[in-house]
Amino acid sequence: MMTLVLALFSCKKSGDSGATKEEGKDAPQAEAAAFNYTPAAVDSTNCKMKAIVELGNSGFNKFVVLLDKDGNWKSLDRENGANLISDDENDAAIIEQKLKDYIKSIIDFGVEGKNVHFVVSSGALKKPTIASVIKALEKIGYNVNTVTAEQEGECAYKCAVPEEFQNNAYVVDIGSGNTKIAYMQDGKVVAIETYGAKYFQNDVDDATVAKEVKEKTEGIPPAYAKTMFIMGGVPFQMAKSVKKGDERFTVLSTNADDFKALAEKEGEKVKCGLNIYKSLIDATGTKQVVFDWDSNFAIGFLLSLPY
Repeated sequence: MMTLVLALFSCKKSGDSGATKEEGKDAPQAEAAAFNYTPAAVDSTNCKMKAIVELGNSGFNKFVVLLDKDGNWKSLDRENGANLISDDENDAAIIEQKLKDYIKSIIDFGVEGKNVHFVVSSGALKKPTIASVIKALEKIGYNVNTVTAEQEGECAYKCAVPEEFQNNAYVVDIGSGNTKIAYMQDGKVVAIETYGAKYFQNDVDDATVAKEVKEKTEGIPPAYAKTMFIMGGVPFQMAKSVKKGDERFTVLSTNADDFKALAEKEGEKVKCGLNIYKSLIDATGTKQVVFDWDSNFAIGFLLSLPY
């Protein structure tokens, strides 16, 4: 049976495509400076193809990467928010068959079955169908690992923040169920958890969320808050609206009001995500926000596994 073992680790990054220029034609913000960073290349003579599927709060997030023994990796395929198993699905046989078909599609892409892994995000553990999905995957032969919000934040940090930025940057992962914030302090990664972008479903008001975000980020030293590396569903929507061509990194406006039109179009989740975003900027004074189209805590988790 295939098992996943959680380890805290150092990660490097790669390149990808993403939204097209057409998707960003109505960009709401002013022209932003490019983020110039080139990740190390993968050793094409000694590498493996692996996949990790995050069982997230808003669906399945799939990542297929090519990686070498030194931890360098390149994104080959990804899918965000696949609604594979609906929240009201309770037929075990149907869930199992859907998962078998899903895994087969990954294997057909070229990934060996033993190199397909699963991890549950901290915000998804409360979903009613997660237990059924985990049970079905174990029956098929895959063990699913879980991570705490703190571990998820550390994984996100070590995956998203380049080594040369670790003295002046932090990472934010705005998920549906929770938001993870992580930064370096005294050589160790400190991770914080706060509200996610679907806090409106629990009748929590914007002011309460803004207050908690401010309180929980007060400990971030100003020197470490100059650049925010950001990921998550709402940041994905924000970056998609302004992306230029096939750039790996999209720089976002630090003015949340620039994304008002996006919130009006997409609804409450984006509106709440923008409140979290604005609260972070106000609390930390961040001057630059970078969305990396490839990074995800799940990829970092994948890189922690034996080569």
